[in-house]
Amino acid sequence: MKHLLRAAAALALAIGSLLASGCTTTLVVMHVYDKITEGDPTSCYKLNSVDRALQSRCGAFVPGSLQAKDVAASGLPVCPLALAARDPQFWPVLPELIAKGATPEVCREAPWVALAQANPCPDFARATPPQLQSLRWLAEADSRAIHHDVVRVLSCPSARVAGLDRVLDTWAAQDQLPSRGLAFGPLSALHPSHLGSPLSLALEARGHTAAGSLGSYSGQLAPGFEEALRTGNFAALDWWLQRVPTLANRAPPSNGGQLPWLPLARALTPAFIPDATQRHDTVVYLLAHGADPWRQLPHDPTKTVVAYAQQLKSPMAGLLAEPPTVASRSVAPIAAATTSATAGALRAR
Repeated sequence: MKHLLRAAAALALAIGSLLASGCTTTLVVMHVYDKITEGDPTSCYKLNSVDRALQSRCGAFVPGSLQAKDVAASGLPVCPLALAARDPQFWPVLPELIAKGATPEVCREAPWVALAQANPCPDFARATPPQLQSLRWLAEADSRAIHHDVVRVLSCPSARVAGLDRVLDTWAAQDQLPSRGLAFGPLSALHPSHLGSPLSLALEARGHTAAGSLGSYSGQLAPGFEEALRTGNFAALDWWLQRVPTLANRAPPSNGGQLPWLPLARALTPAFIPDATQRHDTVVYLLAHGADPWRQLPHDPTKTVVAYAQQLKSPMAGLLAEPPTVASRSVAPIAAATTSATAGALRAR
């Protein structure tokens, strides 16, 4: 019934707008329409220019439609720059917001942090040059953008193709990524595919270490070693294990109050690695790099990784339970091939 009333009101509004000899009739019809649609989202025509631009239901953004007074006082519960940055559909609004006075300092949360935590690697190819310039400016103008999760996004493949990773090079050149004093480890924050890059080599040359990048940090995205393990990036795992071999058996918690975790146990878990083939390959890789399947679980010392695999009814339980000498012989050829292939891929980058 309400849909019929809404349709009737819309029709009346259209007729009134077309036939009225003055504005009074139109105002009356609009009042009737508002009463019938009471409780629905605020009509787009009632929103200020910034609020309307950031509502997908109000249609595509019209360049030039933002009013400076609305940019200065949008009335929105979330900073417009953060709203526009975190959702690619609103990137077209960014250049005009900035041109008309919006600044990241007034945002409770850094716009780039909002973007990174909403999407760890958005499709930056869809952004126009002015939009990319706006995103770059937001990263360079806001010191709060120097954040674990932002480094991850700026170094992801899509950002590198778009050239946004140059922001990280600028931060490094300006000593904004010092080896001491940051709330996170830049090497762990880098996207796994960016390890071995000139930037990561420069960070190591400036005193950053893989071991020093481990441990707790402020952020929501997974630390670099864990992300490499989850995604099956064996080149990145080679990088980590060459520098911190003990990671094969024990990884530190990323947040205070948590327990260390065992990569081998984590790799067995379908929730962590959904693909069965990738789970198998990752377990084989870890065994070949010294992971001990008889190690006790930190959260349950009465249970080993082998027992955990048996509890999960994992098809790899038998492989894990083999005597070490047999297991080593069975996985070594596969691991050697994997390491050789991933080393080639790392050299190719």
